[in-house]
Amino acid sequence: MSVVRLTIFCSALALSLCCCHVASARNLFVDNTAGDDRANGRTPTSSLESGPVRTIARALTLSEPGDHIVLAATGQPYRESVSLSGGNHSGFSVRPFTIVGNGAVLDGSEPVPPKSWEPVRENLYRFRTPRGGYHRLFLDGKPATRVPVDSAVGRLPPMQPRQWCSHAGYIYLTTDKDKHPREYPLSYAALPVGISLYQVKNVVVLDLTVQGFQTDGVNAHDSARNARLGGMILRGNGRSGLAVGGSSTVEADGCLIGDNGESQVNLSGYGTLSLQLCDLLDATAPKILRRGGRLFIDGVMQE
Repeated sequence: MSVVRLTIFCSALALSLCCCHVASARNLFVDNTAGDDRANGRTPTSSLESGPVRTIARALTLSEPGDHIVLAATGQPYRESVSLSGGNHSGFSVRPFTIVGNGAVLDGSEPVPPKSWEPVRENLYRFRTPRGGYHRLFLDGKPATRVPVDSAVGRLPPMQPRQWCSHAGYIYLTTDKDKHPREYPLSYAALPVGISLYQVKNVVVLDLTVQGFQTDGVNAHDSARNARLGGMILRGNGRSGLAVGGSSTVEADGCLIGDNGESQVNLSGYGTLSLQLCDLLDATAPKILRRGGRLFIDGVMQE
């Protein structure tokens, strides 16, 4: 067989194998109220032979290249961190590996244990989170008002009732007169990252709210190629809603990113980020913190 014919044969074989993989890609269904991680995830409702899994992590264990993971919006948040890495969590140009949120919420917060609060002085309490780093405190499921600490001063700032600050590894909270923190519905950002993307390609995440994580809502750490976020809400995370670094290339379309701790978007290294018709809210922190990388906003490259 000539070199030319061998090359054509190998190319056709590779294309055939690729098409077989694409054709075999499946939908995997997740339902955090009615699902069971012992199920196979092949149907959205349970039967004798099939049914949805309960966790996204289990669906990722079962997944293959180009699969679609379809979440049920049950009204209850999915309380887990999601990590996509390697070939089984990658897709093809014609069928990307996809997570379809259907309006569901991925939430990394946990209730503050009532006994963890230490009194500091009248109406001032503090607690140390299990992990150091970035902090977020929530009151009745919404971000509580944070008062920044001046690092040059090195002491607690004045705070009104139900305001908080982060200082020396603690969360400090001022309460109303004669009230204890256990009398408030308080939670904090406990899990580290909502969705991690590492060494994956052709990945799409759609219609999902990611909130309450200690560091980032979505973090494309390195080598996440051709990743797209569509119609997502990234809010109330300790550092940023979206972080892109390393050599990752990410496109965010029609996303709302706001109320995050240090910045709404964090771009660093050699990452490339394209924001298309996104709404970045800067009431709590700057819209974009950039330390390298290439940034495009609505098709225009930013200097």
